[in-house]
Amino acid sequence: MLPISGDSRARRGGKALGSLWYGVKVEKITVVVRGYIQTLTYHAAASSSLLKNPLTVQTLPHPAPSSTVPFRRDPHFIDRKIFTEIKYKSQQSASRVALVGLGGVGKSQIAIEYAYQVRDESPTTWVFWVHAGTQARFEEGYRRIAETARIGGWDNPKANVLRLVRNWLCDESNGRWVMIIDNADDWGVFFPPLNRTQAIGADKLGQAAESLSEFLPQSPNGSILITSRSRDVAYRLTGSQTYVREVKPMDKGDALALLRKKLSFDADEHNAIELLQVLDYMPLAITQAAAYIEQRAPRMTISRYLDEIRRSDHDQARLLKKDVGDSRRDDRVSNSIITTWQISFEYIRKDLPTAARLLSLMNEDQEADLEEDIHTLTNYSLIEMNEDGSEFEMHRLVQFSMKKWLELYDELDRWKGMYVTLMNDSYPVGRHENWTVCQALFPHAQAVIACRPTDVKSLEVWASVLFKAAWYTSEMGNYQAAQEVGLSALEAREATLGAEHPETLNSINSLGVVLDWQGKYIEAEAMHRRALEANERVLGPEHPSTLTSMANLASTYRNQGRWKEAEELFVQVMETRKRMLGKEHPSTLTSMANLASTYRNQGRWKEAEELFVQVMETSARVLGKEHPDTLTSMANLAFTLKSQGRNREAMLLLEKCFKLQQSVLGPQHPYTTSSLEALNEWQLGNIETEV
Repeated sequence: MLPISGDSRARRGGKALGSLWYGVKVEKITVVVRGYIQTLTYHAAASSSLLKNPLTVQTLPHPAPSSTVPFRRDPHFIDRKIFTEIKYKSQQSASRVALVGLGGVGKSQIAIEYAYQVRDESPTTWVFWVHAGTQARFEEGYRRIAETARIGGWDNPKANVLRLVRNWLCDESNGRWVMIIDNADDWGVFFPPLNRTQAIGADKLGQAAESLSEFLPQSPNGSILITSRSRDVAYRLTGSQTYVREVKPMDKGDALALLRKKLSFDADEHNAIELLQVLDYMPLAITQAAAYIEQRAPRMTISRYLDEIRRSDHDQARLLKKDVGDSRRDDRVSNSIITTWQISFEYIRKDLPTAARLLSLMNEDQEADLEEDIHTLTNYSLIEMNEDGSEFEMHRLVQFSMKKWLELYDELDRWKGMYVTLMNDSYPVGRHENWTVCQALFPHAQAVIACRPTDVKSLEVWASVLFKAAWYTSEMGNYQAAQEVGLSALEAREATLGAEHPETLNSINSLGVVLDWQGKYIEAEAMHRRALEANERVLGPEHPSTLTSMANLASTYRNQGRWKEAEELFVQVMETRKRMLGKEHPSTLTSMANLASTYRNQGRWKEAEELFVQVMETSARVLGKEHPDTLTSMANLAFTLKSQGRNREAMLLLEKCFKLQQSVLGPQHPYTTSSLEALNEWQLGNIETEV
């Protein structure tokens, strides 16, 4: 996504952010093409079979074992005599080995090389790579496993990919595998507190109440290699200190060999060793320093590089003084990696300001050369690029260092605001037609939650992102998470826009719906009454938002068994929408379906059936046969038929609905599970009746 001269600043910024963070689709396409180029005929046949008979998925041949490691093999890798130990411990059944050490010490590079060695020595072994920095990233890694291994249901965007992959890994018939869990640093990613409400129902990944650690299989046909900065997390994941291996900085010989491989010219040994001592033998720092020198050679030399580091004490202290230590602390506490980054930041800022802005995840300059900026940042090792150049990643410590650097120049709030604005421009509302985009960008929407700005304008935009993220989260059935995010959006909108601004009222409406879906009817009713009264006063009695508030309040009445009050409001909403929007408008159909549900709940089967049939047929024609609203109408009609004793008709219709819900909503969505429970209950009832 390259910028062109006619692009607006916002559009150029969106392209920059998209290039850095949203290469998920390209990466997936690359994986499929690379992994299955030799089996195109098979996939064509398999696709045809799936359309005719989805139940044949499990009988299709397995793809050949491959690797999901997203990085090239490093030709300059230095063997640090650790692989013998890793391989020995990994030979044991269901083994788990962890590499623990400081950021930048080379844990991930060791893991990458180990992955390639496994494939070299055993081409029949699967090798999987999962980034565990956040829960969302962990799920992305599992989704890529499911896609690569063609696990049944992998192409359903709403499938519970964590369970799919775990079950597949535990099946020994799928062969041997090695999984690398990278950056398992955060205890909360794997072990959320069980005494908190969030741990029970606020699952943001659709994985029920299980912690992510539950999805790491202990299967005799597999082994797991973990990289972590936290010894506690490593111990908890492996279960024994015996399987936790500390990775320390390189010794002098290995560090010197690495530096020489990274430089294209012969380095003076005395200067080289002096540089290594300054960099504390840290692999990341050595690599960055060598890249920096190479870029500016022959003007930049090791000697000159050393001089620049030594005269930067004042700047180094200024950069690190905020909550991250002091340059005058004990020599054994090294800050050498941050020193290297500080030099890089300053050179980028002076020589290529657009690259510095891109490093801050923004690029406003319409004349900027995005490719040159990316090239500069990758040469400085400040961002990492995947194999096909479609995705970029910044290490957590680099991000932290960059944050402090921006604070130093009083620019952090500005960049936070701009990042939030780009996300608001890119993240759509949670309607069905936007689910694919919402899912792809959801990890970044989660990141925005932690980037609450301080200025009023940015806070308003931040609330908009949260509102849309909460909408999508609720559509996925994660109601507790949607409530928490939606409440944050509401509070921000009240603070910035006022209590009766239309967007604030939209947040109240949405939060009321989420409360209603959780059975919190008293709280939901209060929200809907507040929204209805304000909308009538601000927008008028027949405004679409007012009608939405009225319908939501009626739904809450219905869910409390207050049929008469619910019916009166539903009829009023339906008639007004027919007159203003038309009989086949989606909002009108929703009103008709709500009224039909009220009839059904009162035992008025004939009236309910007539409305449900009308809604289902019109929804199928207007919205599509697989639209969630159509499926809801189908399920409601099935329950209405069942209530009239028309068991066979009801069973057939609900079976059809359930299959579509699995495909469209996912097997763990509340609507899908509700249909499955009803089908099981009906089938059991039929058996008992026959007996």
